[in-house]
Amino acid sequence: MRKLILILCIIAVTACKTNEETVVLKGLYLYYADAAILQTPAEVYGVILDENSMELNKQVVAYKELATDMVPVEIKGEIIPKSEEEEGWPNNVRIVEILKVTKPDPEKKDVITLGK
Repeated sequence: MRKLILILCIIAVTACKTNEETVVLKGLYLYYADAAILQTPAEVYGVILDENSMELNKQVVAYKELATDMVPVEIKGEIIPKSEEEEGWPNNVRIVEILKVTKPDPEKKDVITLGK
């Protein structure tokens, strides 16, 4: 009887596990006009705006020359598929932990500026 109860407890615990896993993502972060994105080499994610994304925004401001500059970051986050009713990128990311913020490479010439 104890074995049956133990097996049922193990099944219950594993069944309650969520599919959301944290992953480490490296990419370029941009917060502009009440929206944020993380552009990795493979995909672009919408960033869920919460305390962690606002904290990341405070850290990247020091490295920006223009409001539209993207800053290299490394974060730990949960990837969440967007619902069909939502507009935007196919996947969102909820920042769990900010690992690193680095200065953009001034030698890269991949920035396009509109206007003067």
